[in-house]
Amino acid sequence: MMEMEQYRSEKLHEECGVFAVYDKSLEENVVADTYHALYALQHRGQESCGMAINDDGVISYHRDLGLVNDVFTRDVMMSLPQHGRMALGHCRYAKAGIPRRSEAQPLVVRHVKGSMALGFNGALLNGAALREKYELDGAIFHTGTDAEVIAYAITRHRLKTGSIEQAVSLAMDELEGAVSLVVMSPRKIIAARDRKGFHPLCLGRKGDAWLVASESCAIHSINGTFERDIKPGEIVVIDENGLRSDDSRCGGKTGLCVFEFVYFARPDSVVDGASVHKARRRAGALLALECPVQADVVIGAPDSGLDAALGFAQQSGIPYGIGFLKNKYIGRTFIQPDQKLRENTVRIKLNPIADTVRGKRVVLVDDSIVRGTTSKQVVQLLRDAGATEVHFRASSPKFLYPCYFGTDVDSRENLIAVNHSTEEIAEMIGVDSLGFLSVDSVKKIPEGCDLDFCVGCFTGEYPVDCSNCSCEKDKCDRKLSE
Repeated sequence: MMEMEQYRSEKLHEECGVFAVYDKSLEENVVADTYHALYALQHRGQESCGMAINDDGVISYHRDLGLVNDVFTRDVMMSLPQHGRMALGHCRYAKAGIPRRSEAQPLVVRHVKGSMALGFNGALLNGAALREKYELDGAIFHTGTDAEVIAYAITRHRLKTGSIEQAVSLAMDELEGAVSLVVMSPRKIIAARDRKGFHPLCLGRKGDAWLVASESCAIHSINGTFERDIKPGEIVVIDENGLRSDDSRCGGKTGLCVFEFVYFARPDSVVDGASVHKARRRAGALLALECPVQADVVIGAPDSGLDAALGFAQQSGIPYGIGFLKNKYIGRTFIQPDQKLRENTVRIKLNPIADTVRGKRVVLVDDSIVRGTTSKQVVQLLRDAGATEVHFRASSPKFLYPCYFGTDVDSRENLIAVNHSTEEIAEMIGVDSLGFLSVDSVKKIPEGCDLDFCVGCFTGEYPVDCSNCSCEKDKCDRKLSE
């Protein structure tokens, strides 16, 4: 298991994407809408996916390991209820270990107060502590996921109160960390976002149907209309009477993950009022001002470096070029057990366009450098294609600390910037110069967003106190960042 984990893609990963639809009129095909929305959210999780459908109060579901088109074959789609009012979809990326079918979501729970489906994005600081507390009270858990802890917290409160709304509200008060949550009961859909707003969650409409999604691109993908973002701390309830909101927890200091704008979110999404595409172009422009260089062409590493490269080129006046062709038939996670195959992984994914770089001084813009292994291979591809100089520019600051809120930032000892200076990293990955966007600048890239940002993985300063973190992630200890 550890060997497999060691050779995951160097790129960072988000926990997952969630989507839900409530159609009182029964005019929409909620199964088809959820299927297409999951396609749009596939970038947020590529290891498993699932869907739960509510047909007149009866919740049925299908989930499995794999991409959306692998899990939801034609036969599977035909076997699902076709006339439900509600559906909930989920795609997941596991933080550690080999993916397990049992940990795919949505999680469906059946109990004396009624069934419930749950989809979750984020990570709990007190997940292990809550699990231990519940187990001492007699709870039995079947997975190691935070989602199961959240589901137990909700059902526990529901048994006491009898109300799913009140149960979710009480559970949100009990949970610490990053929580973007969608719950489907026999008669309602409830969406909730933690008080800091670590990860996005938004609302949309399609005809008379209400939509909830991790990103606005999922809403637009099914010809829906984006309505607004769910505010940090807000709980939204959708039922036959329409939509109502509890914003009594809103208004405190927030901490949206700034890396949503650097890498995670799709460029065509708008997250908390800010265009992701514009944010990445602005990151590139600020990078050009902070880390100027004399060069002949600017190229981006597909796909997340492309917008930043365009911004860098426009600000610097250096021509923009297409430097790589990306193989679109290989997902983000591409693990090979054999050393020779591992060495060829980048070449299988990317092929340099020699005419763009041959005989030229090249600026390569990418979103980040984590461990440096992939960056080194990409740089070598440009050298082999004839680039005379390669200048690497990262549109984010150096990764120096772990993330406790659902982003798969590696342990500190595996982060190349922790133990090496900028000059040493440049030599290690084989570039003529190297530059990172500053922390101050990365906070400025999301124009139109009124939230504060979490930059803890760059600075070690988090929006909440992590000193009592009970996370079971390997070496997940606040001492690492002190």
